[in-house]
Amino acid sequence: MSYIEESLAPGETIVARFALHWTAKGRLLLGVVLIPVVVGIFITIYEWLRLRGIELGVTTARVVHKTGIVGRETEEVRLSAIETVDLEQSTWGRLLGYGNVHVTGRGESSVLFARVADPVGVKRSIEAAYSAHIEHAKEPTNR
Repeated sequence: MSYIEESLAPGETIVARFALHWTAKGRLLLGVVLIPVVVGIFITIYEWLRLRGIELGVTTARVVHKTGIVGRETEEVRLSAIETVDLEQSTWGRLLGYGNVHVTGRGESSVLFARVADPVGVKRSIEAAYSAHIEHAKEPTNR
């Protein structure tokens, strides 16, 4: 039952009902069209911030993968604990120059660099840092 029907006084009847013209629904149609655009803008902003919050690298002591927009989550493997550095590249990855580099450490530690640019260069850099770390560790210390 509609409001008009519910609010009729005793003896009162409805003479006519009126409908809105389709042009009055313009804001609704605009909303339907703009929702994907607005959602797309929010997704774009979120992804931009998420990607800016990712840091990947290798230092003289460890391999680091940091994520987070406001909070922070890190995965790290010390160079001295590295067991393997694996490279995975699909056909598209080879054509477009991206791939995954998986660094496995002793125990359960591991770091995955997913969809990283120049994965061969990343693997080479990690292995070079590992070799330099091992060579530095073998040098006798002068005291």
